[in-house]
Amino acid sequence: MLYNSTRDSSIKVSSAEAITRGISAEGGLFVPESIPEITLDEIKTLGTKSYADKAAYVFSKFLTDFTEAEIHYCADNAYSTKNFESESIAEISHLFDGTYMLELWHGPTCAFKDMALQILPYFLTTSAKKINLDKKIVILVATSGDTGKAALEGFKDVEGTQILVFYPEQGVSPMQKRQMKTQEGENVGVCALKGNFDDCQTGVKTIFTDENIKKMLDDNGMMFSSANSINWGRLVPQIVYYISSYAELVKDEEIALGDKINIVVPTGNFGNILAAYYAKHMGVPVNKLICASNINNVLTDFINTGVYDRNRKFYATCSPSMDILISSNLERLLYLMTGRNDAVISDWFAKLSAEGRYEVTEDIKAKLNEEFYGGFCDDEQTKATISEIYKKYSYTCDTHTAVAVKVYEDYKKETGDTTKTVIASTASPYKFSASVLEALDGTASDLDEYAMVDKLYELSNLAIPSALADLKNKPERFNDSIEKDTMKEYVLNDLGI
Repeated sequence: MLYNSTRDSSIKVSSAEAITRGISAEGGLFVPESIPEITLDEIKTLGTKSYADKAAYVFSKFLTDFTEAEIHYCADNAYSTKNFESESIAEISHLFDGTYMLELWHGPTCAFKDMALQILPYFLTTSAKKINLDKKIVILVATSGDTGKAALEGFKDVEGTQILVFYPEQGVSPMQKRQMKTQEGENVGVCALKGNFDDCQTGVKTIFTDENIKKMLDDNGMMFSSANSINWGRLVPQIVYYISSYAELVKDEEIALGDKINIVVPTGNFGNILAAYYAKHMGVPVNKLICASNINNVLTDFINTGVYDRNRKFYATCSPSMDILISSNLERLLYLMTGRNDAVISDWFAKLSAEGRYEVTEDIKAKLNEEFYGGFCDDEQTKATISEIYKKYSYTCDTHTAVAVKVYEDYKKETGDTTKTVIASTASPYKFSASVLEALDGTASDLDEYAMVDKLYELSNLAIPSALADLKNKPERFNDSIEKDTMKEYVLNDLGI
């Protein structure tokens, strides 16, 4: 299995090269040259295996230059109870008849990003050895809240790496900010940006593709790689949990082998739902992929109209990890839908960069509507949904998951579709205690972060993750805040160049 660039199909690299580079030199994203098949019988068999073994089986179809021993080394070390507070790794909770919460937040940072970022360091260091790379790997990360902490935790003190995370100063929750500011590790760095997530992401991509900066790193025995979902090593682990959840539902006799399911994903950068798309096209029986957005509904509009337009007001919401107007993983989807037409992709994304918008063809619009449903809700509806779920089912969910539930309810009302449905639950409610408490008791809280956690525990009786409880007494290490046009200088200074 080789990998092409979305902006130059002539490029063909191994998975080890794709993972190590993170992004192609001309700015394209790496995608596998074909989508491997998984049969229903294979899926059924996976239902009897551990999560690590399921993951290794899926990885073997994509990472064909890795040996079986290398794949198991990565999967076994990442997906164990030393990293996750659940033996299942990804829990499935039955919310109500025919609707299932796929809880992806039982890892060390209490967000779905752990599912990929616990294994990415193993992928990256193994890849570097495979291609005889003798440089220090510098990981640059833009985060809207969850990726940053998960990447920091995954890469802390990993030999041969250094990681620097940028986050929007006013665009993450207090708990997310504290998670990053208190991060341990000798090879880690964190910096706030006076801007939004898109400013962070654009800045990181610009630095990645700057030839002068790359030469400066090379002269100093360094090279860039990425822990964002632009890196294929981040995306392929996310495919696993959709295949795994289907296998588990078959094993538990919740569905029959071959029955279709819907998958609902709250997403801003499109990576998490793109992983579900890959799972579907590998062979998982999926009826509809339901893309849930908050009021920053650029994806909803795109799915419904075929016009991608980031020239709009940016909102800071109670679901901050989705406060994104440039959804980078959409490029991978469109590359596949256009039949791997790199010229078209290059044209569209050049227009996005220069003009802030592009429009796809009627053919692509039809394909989008066949595969996806797009919907959104605002903060008021998000909090009302948290309250409703709590009252009806004694289940407490975070703000991002609530967006997914509300959009799914709208989808059912609009379509009458009663297909059994898996909802990706992406974060612990304790990461967004203020908003969840306001939803549950109707008042905004003036308590400090940890008093809110304690109060939320009293209401929900949901166990407080030890990773969040332990933050209370940790000292803050990182308090830098910079303007967005000084990112380049900050990175070089941080690296001692």
